[in-house]
Amino acid sequence: MVVRWLDRFGGLLKSAATEHQLIEVLQRPYFASRLLPSYLDEVRRIFAKAELVTIAERIAVCRDPTDDKFLELAVNGRADVIVTGDLDLLVLHPFRDIPIITAAAFGHAHARSI
Repeated sequence: MVVRWLDRFGGLLKSAATEHQLIEVLQRPYFASRLLPSYLDEVRRIFAKAELVTIAERIAVCRDPTDDKFLELAVNGRADVIVTGDLDLLVLHPFRDIPIITAAAFGHAHARSI
């Protein structure tokens, strides 16, 4: 549902670091064995439409430092919301007045937009 909303309305932000990490994670055996082969192609297609954000302000607050790049993206890109299932990010809700919510919560809040 979230992917459909993004595909229809846009608004996805990316940095080089976040795009690289998400693609790398989806190619790990755990995820690759559970996803349709076309799923990664669809993710790449969506990322191709995403707005590339230059990271000027660095952030180091997350208990998992590898997740700081997502906070940097949100702050530098002036995001309205961070959608994630990562508990290391969810515990920071909200971060600098940016809500951090699950995909289920996002989908529920935006169901009328689809």
